[in-house]
Amino acid sequence: MGLVKANGIVLGYDDFGDAHAEPMLLISGLGAQRLRWAAPFWANLVARGFRVIRHDNRDAGDSRHLDQAPVPDFAELARAAAEGRKPDVPYTLHDMVDDAVGLLDALDIERAHVVGSSMGGMIAQLLAARYPRRVLSLATLMSSTGNPELPGAAPEVLALLTGPAPHPATDEAAYLAHRMAQARRLAGPAFPFDEDARRALLRDELRCAYDPAGTARQLAAIAATGDIRPWLARVRAPTLVVHGADDPLVPPACGEDSAASIPGATLMMIDGMGHDLPAPLYPVLADAIARNAGWRESRT
Repeated sequence: MGLVKANGIVLGYDDFGDAHAEPMLLISGLGAQRLRWAAPFWANLVARGFRVIRHDNRDAGDSRHLDQAPVPDFAELARAAAEGRKPDVPYTLHDMVDDAVGLLDALDIERAHVVGSSMGGMIAQLLAARYPRRVLSLATLMSSTGNPELPGAAPEVLALLTGPAPHPATDEAAYLAHRMAQARRLAGPAFPFDEDARRALLRDELRCAYDPAGTARQLAAIAATGDIRPWLARVRAPTLVVHGADDPLVPPACGEDSAASIPGATLMMIDGMGHDLPAPLYPVLADAIARNAGWRESRT
């Protein structure tokens, strides 16, 4: 694990593979630490000849947590949106894009393949739109455009994700049970749910950081950024959009909207995949991402 100063804040990151190989930056989703990019997943990409970098977004993991910033008032955010006002938030996804570019600068990487999951997919799309010369290829996983006309998650899914949760400091077992219930609900029906692996991941994340206020600030950043479709016509990198046909949080129409908004994008809709990356799909996804990046099997 390394720490660098990027865009004025400290970011935690990992760097895997041959330092001279083509770099690939993995950008995490809402409230997710870089640990969500599991070792078997990034190892599949390293095996295909890439140098893989994963980092914690601001307000997550080992990166700087903006503890001095207030927890967002989501009622005020909604009022601002309804009235066409610019909301008062600590940062937007554009700041998180600049964090990612600052990380590349700190690592002396001029151009990289960029892969983003969920919120990270929105950051990745904006990065490719705003910094086209820095992006060799773009892949988004279970992400969206922020188009307000798109369908949202089912109410029971939102209730499960946003309802009160046990605090791990007072009842870690109840906290883990709550998070496991969330993970099971988001998982797709076609793939086995690995309870042991998910529980171990949740414990690893707890050892690193626990910051629901940081997750709320990231959620406010998504809301304040809004519809990113006007940016997406600027994307010039080869683009792959991967989405689960059974995603209960970010419905398939969201992935379809990304693919339709980015010139020449390829849509890969996977039956039975939910809002997660099941281990049986790691080699399939790695192959698809690598092909989009210009990889050929003869390179392995």
